[in-house]
This record gives sequence, structure tokens and C-alpha cells, in this order.
Amino acid sequence: MSQIVFKESLSSSILRMRIDAPRIAKKRKAGQFIMVRPTAQDERLPLTIAHADANAGWVEIIFQIVGQGTTSLATLNVGDKVADFVGPLGRPTHIEQFGRVLCVGGGVGTAPLHPIARALAEAGNEVTTVIGARSGDLLMLEAEMRSFSHAVHIATDDGSVGHHGFVTEVVKQLLETVAFDFAVVIGPAMMMRFTSELIVAKGIRTVASLNPIMVDGTGMCGGCRVTVHGKTQFACVDGPEFDASGIDWTELTKRLGSYRAFEEKRRDEHQCKLKVTP
Repeated sequence: MSQIVFKESLSSSILRMRIDAPRIAKKRKAGQFIMVRPTAQDERLPLTIAHADANAGWVEIIFQIVGQGTTSLATLNVGDKVADFVGPLGRPTHIEQFGRVLCVGGGVGTAPLHPIARALAEAGNEVTTVIGARSGDLLMLEAEMRSFSHAVHIATDDGSVGHHGFVTEVVKQLLETVAFDFAVVIGPAMMMRFTSELIVAKGIRTVASLNPIMVDGTGMCGGCRVTVHGKTQFACVDGPEFDASGIDWTELTKRLGSYRAFEEKRRDEHQCKLKVTP
């Protein structure tokens, strides 16, 4: 069992945790994820590795409290141990010197974007980062992104910080003035769809991370099936990153929607047991 060594609230619903996992910390690469089971009674959750320190031996995860599993994980504190912490899983991001790179993160998607953008910068790329959130209090990792990005642009739905609107609008403006050589997009499915379509239309090679559709992390459940260039792929074993120009976004969106009612029911049942008032 792996022990929690650090816990921090980034907002009312977003938490950062560091878990003692020296073997994973040494082997992980940008773009990979772990499977965590908070307690023996919980289901496993696929969470992208947001950061890691091979010398200190910890792995960092950032998650938003949405369903039963993340609600349970949020109740654990420093010194507690999670039942399972397995990884690194998934195919690492292909990192090379592309030139000018555009990295776009929406919501909690900024967490998995962070190690990828950092690795691209360390490989000698000029990284322009765009991050967005519903409001300023839900914005995350801005300082970390600024530490290695050539430029950082922010968008919030309510206009409390940065551009008043969506990241797609900021990306559209950037594409009119800057010639990028490569792009990475991570966030909610609809944001990834419309943002990547804008970028691909400019002839820029673009990858999208399909972390949001992963379920069991092994490819056995089939819940993360996605069609890419007409071929069936599984996000957790063939990805989580794919060529955005070939993703069947309509199919992906429908699959995500099919789980919503079940997830809400599980979350409500769990909150009732904990006597949590939404």
C-alpha cells in the first residue's frame, strides 16, 4: 500500500496529492498514467501522472471530485495509504524537437498537460501554452506552466481571469499570427474536438489525450474504445494520445454520455453513506 505524503486543495473541488511510489517515480514518462484504488471497497481510477520526483520517490496526481471514486480519494489525508497504486501505464508521449509547439489544456486537463509541455520545453521546443477553466478559482498550474513556457494565455468562462470565453477562441487568435509545428490538446471531449479541428485545419500535426474516456486502464472493459482513422483503438493501451485528425469525435462523445447517469448515481449513494450534503 502506498502512503500519501502531501495533500493540497487547489480549489473547492480540485486536489493535488503526492503518493510515495519510488519505482513508478523512476520509470514514468510524460503522458503516462496510474491506476489508483482509494480503499478496498472502491473501484480503480485511471489518473494521469501530473508530476514525479525520482529522487524523493513520490508521484503527483491532480483530480477533481466528480464521482464516487474521487470523492473517496478526497477523504484520505497525509499518512493514509491507498489500497492500490499501479503504473506507469499507457504509451508515453513522443517527445522530440518540433520547433514551435502549442499546448492547450482545459479544466483538469491542465494536469496531464503539465508534464508533456515541460518535456517538450526541455527538448528544446518553444512552447506556447493555453489553459482554461470555468472560473479563476478553478485555474491550476499557471505558475508551473510559466516557468518553462515561451508564453502562457489564459481563458475563463466567466472572464474572472484572462480572456473572457473559451480556450478555442484564444487558440483561433494565436493561429492567425503564429505558425506552429506541433500541438497537444487535453481536456473535456468537446473542447478537444473543436480546438483540435481548428489546429488541424491549419495543417498542424495535433495529438489529443483521451484520458477522459478511460475506465479500467487495461483495455478489458472496452469502455475506452475509440475509432481513429477508421480503426478501433483502446485509449488505455493504445493511447492515451492519438492523432486528433483521425478521431471519431461523435462516437467518443456519445460513449462518454452513456456513463453519466451511472456515475451520478454512484456519487450520490456514496455521499449518502458519508452523510455528505452536496
